[in-house]
Amino acid sequence: MLRKLYDWTIEKAQSPASEKWLGAISFAESSFFPIPIDIMLIPMILADRLKAWRLATITLVTSVLGGVAGYLIGMFLFETIGQPIIEFYGYGAQFEAFRGYYTDYGILIVLVAGFTPIPFKVVTIASGVVGLNPLVFVGASIPARGARFYLVAALLWKFGDPIRDFIEKRLGLVTTAFMVLGILGFVALKYL
Repeated sequence: MLRKLYDWTIEKAQSPASEKWLGAISFAESSFFPIPIDIMLIPMILADRLKAWRLATITLVTSVLGGVAGYLIGMFLFETIGQPIIEFYGYGAQFEAFRGYYTDYGILIVLVAGFTPIPFKVVTIASGVVGLNPLVFVGASIPARGARFYLVAALLWKFGDPIRDFIEKRLGLVTTAFMVLGILGFVALKYL
């Protein structure tokens, strides 16, 4: 399934409407889509490195807007939409504990999750559920997501094709590494 989603994402990255697809998938990734947007951003930047900063900006803007959608799902539609999304990703049991951390660490959670492989969709929904101040949420999302996407753009602009080759040859390993980093992120949040 992972390879099929990866191949579909790469196909969209190479289409004439690739920037629209990038924006749409970036938006969805912040609320429900399972594949990190980096999988689409990487080949698009490699196809034309002069567009690296433009593509990172599209990804940032639409990711933050998608985060707002996730926030609204958490605030108004948690039982009908948000909870099934959380359950789909297997975070049901952890979600209640994760929710509890928002009282003390809300802004830090958004900052960390926005930059790391922690699924941002879980954080966006949780932020809405607990009623984290929306301005704080957006204010933390912009630098966190921006740092992540502009770092990817900078690395690809500088180093190019060897990074893509590594990811494509080791998709399972890269995915596992992202998952391990995500789990470590949750563990770190537990002990902060």
